[in-house]
Amino acid sequence: MSGEGKVVCVTGASGYIASWLVKLLLERGYTVKASIRDLNDPRKTEFLEALDGAKERLHLFQANLLEEGSFDAVVDGCEGVFHAASPVQLSVSNPQAQLLDPAVKGTLNVLQNQNANSVQQIDSRPKECLRYQLSKILAENAAWDFSKDHGIDMIAINPGMVFGPFLQPSATLSAEVILSLVNGIDPFPTMVIPWVDVRDVAYSHIVAFEIASASGRYCVVERTAGCCELIKILTELFPNLQLPDKCSNGSPLIQLKYDVSNEKVKGLGIEFMPLEVSLKDTIESFKEMKLVSL
Repeated sequence: MSGEGKVVCVTGASGYIASWLVKLLLERGYTVKASIRDLNDPRKTEFLEALDGAKERLHLFQANLLEEGSFDAVVDGCEGVFHAASPVQLSVSNPQAQLLDPAVKGTLNVLQNQNANSVQQIDSRPKECLRYQLSKILAENAAWDFSKDHGIDMIAINPGMVFGPFLQPSATLSAEVILSLVNGIDPFPTMVIPWVDVRDVAYSHIVAFEIASASGRYCVVERTAGCCELIKILTELFPNLQLPDKCSNGSPLIQLKYDVSNEKVKGLGIEFMPLEVSLKDTIESFKEMKLVSL
C-alpha cells in the first residue's frame, strides 16, 4: 500500500469529497488526521469511524476555520494536507460572514500551520454557484499567494459539479439538481453543467499528492451535460421514473454543449467513471436514503 507509514491531514472530513478522501486514503494505508466542526455530532463522526482501517489509522479532531491555531494539532506531523473544509451554502443572508470569511480566512489558517510544518497542500475547489463560487475563487487566490510567498508546495483540484454515491447520512447540495429531476421538477432548468464522480475527485487528490511531478491546477471533469441528456440517461436506466420533458423555457430536450479539457489530470493516470455509472450510483444512494422510490 503506497501510503503505509505516512501521515496526512484531511480538513472538513465529514463532507462529501473529504469523506471519500478519508476512505480512499485509509484503503491505501495512510494514517489520517481528520478535522470536523463538532466531535459531539454522531452524524459527522460515526460513518467515518465505521470505515475500514479507521479504528487503527483515523484520528478525529475538532477544528474551526475561523479560529486561529485551530488546526495546529491536526496538521502537526503530517506530510500532506488535503484542505476540503469550506462552507457550502447557496443561499445566505450575510455572504461575507457565512461564505467569504470562512473560505478565505479558513484557508489561510490552515496554510499558516503548513508553513510551520513544511507540508504539501492539495486544495479542493469545486465551482458551483455565484457567491459560493466567488468564495472559492478568492480562497484559492489567497492560497496561491500565501504558498508562493512561504514556499509551500500546493496543488489545486478544480472539480465540476460533484455527484455519485454518498458516505455521509445525508445528500449534498451538488446532488440536488439530480434529485429535483428524479422527483419531477417540471419544467427543468436549461443549464449545461460539468459533471464528475466524487470518487474520481477524491482519487485525483491522492494521485496528485503521490506523483512528485504533479503541479499547478487540475480541472477534474468527466464531461459536460445538460438536464436534457441527464433525463435521457435516467429514462434508460430507470424506465419507471416520471421525468419532465420540457425545459424551463418550453423548448424540447435539446441543449447546446461546451467542453472542459481534462487532459492534464488524465496525464496523472486518472480514468473517469462514465456519467451513466455515476448517475446510477447516485440514484441508488437516493434510494438507500429513502429520498426516491422506484
